[in-house]
Amino acid sequence: MVQRFEGRVALVTAGAQGIGAAVVRRIAAEGGAVIVTDLQQDKIDALVAELGPDRALAAKVDVTQRDQIDAAVAAGVERFGRLDLLVNNAGGCVVSTAPEQTTVEEWNRQLDLTLVGAAQCIQSALPHLQNSRGNVVTISSVNGLAAFGNVEYSAAKAGQIAMTKNLAVRHGGSGVRFNIVAPGTIRTPNWDNQPGTLDRFVKMYPLRRIGEPEDIAAAVAFLGSDDAAWITGVTLPVEGGVLAGPPILDLTPSGPADQG
Repeated sequence: MVQRFEGRVALVTAGAQGIGAAVVRRIAAEGGAVIVTDLQQDKIDALVAELGPDRALAAKVDVTQRDQIDAAVAAGVERFGRLDLLVNNAGGCVVSTAPEQTTVEEWNRQLDLTLVGAAQCIQSALPHLQNSRGNVVTISSVNGLAAFGNVEYSAAKAGQIAMTKNLAVRHGGSGVRFNIVAPGTIRTPNWDNQPGTLDRFVKMYPLRRIGEPEDIAAAVAFLGSDDAAWITGVTLPVEGGVLAGPPILDLTPSGPADQG
């Protein structure tokens, strides 16, 4: 595998499993060191043990708590000497009520986790990224681009996209890049308690499969590397074609044409 992250350091939020863990492994495989943050201490410890202390550092972080973010960034810079890439992966759908019944508290909880949390991570990492002409890749969703339900989650994801465009323009002069990866449905542990759901979702996708965490990790590695050195402010959908439209039905007649 090419070593696009040799000598570079990334911080990945929600890096213990699913998309986050795939991103961590991809960056490490390409020669980078990774600050792995998550709320699940046992899982980040296991991942760091897998990669080794020269490749990874564990930090328990709740992205709604700025002091925890700052501590993780400081610990990573102290260990590895720099920070080149922030991957904002933390988030999730935390509201299950109908949108017309969502309370202010539920709205705030969703926005704090998915949008404000990403903003706080950027604020903490930015001085170090400016020193290294680094970049930020935020994991948004196709929900931020089209109507797939989950109104509050979708609004937060759309907010990430708007924030990224504005930051790309604001900080382009300093060489810091900001981009988005927008996944479709990805096979992660979040679906483990919903048997059969992913099989039903396959029918939505022209490529006839659900995405894997490694599909997203590959896109993050591209945008986070020098291969994307002249790309900023973009949203890269990685979604099996679902935004293009539903799979085309086979309308070929199965028998002789009606000659009547």
